[in-house]
Amino acid sequence: MRRAGQALLVLWAAFTASYVLLHLLPGDAILIKFQNPELGLSPEQLARIRQAYGSDGPAAYLHTLLGFLRGDFGYSIDTGTPVVERLAEALPETAKLAGLGFAVAIVLAVGIAFTPWLRELPSLFVAIPVFWVGILLIQLFSFRLKLVPVIGGSEWQQLILPVLTLAIPICAPIAQVLARGIDHAATQPFVQVVAAKGASRRWILWRHVARNAMLPALTMAGLTFGELIAGSVVTETVFGRNGVGRLTEQAVSSQDTPVLLAVVVLTAAVFVLVNLIVDLLFPILDPRLRS
Repeated sequence: MRRAGQALLVLWAAFTASYVLLHLLPGDAILIKFQNPELGLSPEQLARIRQAYGSDGPAAYLHTLLGFLRGDFGYSIDTGTPVVERLAEALPETAKLAGLGFAVAIVLAVGIAFTPWLRELPSLFVAIPVFWVGILLIQLFSFRLKLVPVIGGSEWQQLILPVLTLAIPICAPIAQVLARGIDHAATQPFVQVVAAKGASRRWILWRHVARNAMLPALTMAGLTFGELIAGSVVTETVFGRNGVGRLTEQAVSSQDTPVLLAVVVLTAAVFVLVNLIVDLLFPILDPRLRS
């Protein structure tokens, strides 16, 4: 219950900070869209439009917060449609990309951490920008080797390169923490005790060393999960995919603050939920933490 209360506090802080910062940005999306001589709108009409979008008056913050608690994210200034509908259209593609990217990142991290001659790769992966990874993969696998089509192809073929683009930078910190955890756990006295009882090297590695090295890596996996949305913005832009990333890009271009606020709060909610699950899993994985 304490962890859940902290999670709610973090969500409220994320909403408040995002609301304040978005409304402090220079420019006015409503004026950009509606202050057009051809529309012939008077200042009074613009004021009513601003009030309808919940961006006018001192009570706008409270009105917006209560709307979020009810699941009402308001209306997009750019299209005039409910923000919930725009998110519902974009979320499935991003969820598919982020889920597959995270799964592939875990597989890559485990493979790198348990293979000594691959342990230098994470330093390289961390240093490479996401957009450059995407461009490099397109050049290599699409244009040079012609293994994966850039345009056309099946749905799964179109996911291969974006998933790899998202997974490569995320797997690096997880692999680094997991590798250090393995090296540290392998030197603990309980490993010598298990070996003295006649356990094989493989049994010791996977049953005892890996389990003790998993906890720090699990924490890092929860922290890097928040980078999936940020990475999806770049990845979906590079590969021309529709999702939350493209929606965020369009909202930034048009200063569509209701959409941006909803995306930020949604990202924070996913991040907080994943880390809450990680915290609750710790006592299950490590009996020493149950007390």
